Amino acid sequence: MAGQAPEIRVPQLPKAKIAIISSSWHPEICDDLVAGAMRALEAAHVKKIKTVYVPGSFEIPLAAQKMFEKGYDAVVAVGLVLKGETPHFDYVCQGVTQGVIDVSLKFSKPIGYGVLMCNDLDQAIARAGRPGSKEDKGFDSALAALKLLEI
Repeated sequence: MAGQAPEIRVPQLPKAKIAIISSSWHPEICDDLVAGAMRALEAAHVKKIKTVYVPGSFEIPLAAQKMFEKGYDAVVAVGLVLKGETPHFDYVCQGVTQGVIDVSLKFSKPIGYGVLMCNDLDQAIARAGRPGSKEDKGFDSALAALKLLEI
């Protein structure tokens, strides 16, 4: 954990239309991240929530763009990229991150970024929001998107 997370009030946005986009790799972690995002959206009383699964994290930016084109107000992007023995990890992480930034700025709509980029599965578990985890990045990324909808 890089530091102490700020205490942020969950806004009440019952009229928001929000998509959760998750990678299909590492479903044991991604399911926890989606559950955390759902907890935040439910706490905000969001009524229109759609969960979309894409093959891998690299596909998240295009899926986010398609959801914005369908009229969604915000996206929560979750997934896991685990470091391996090749530079593939670096390219995927950089591509996903830049793609999400580009789509968010193009549409001027928030994307809560909960794509974990970890050296090993233990690091991912510690951030996935399951019982015993130190962090809940699914919840945190949804909360970030919700807060930006208030601006």
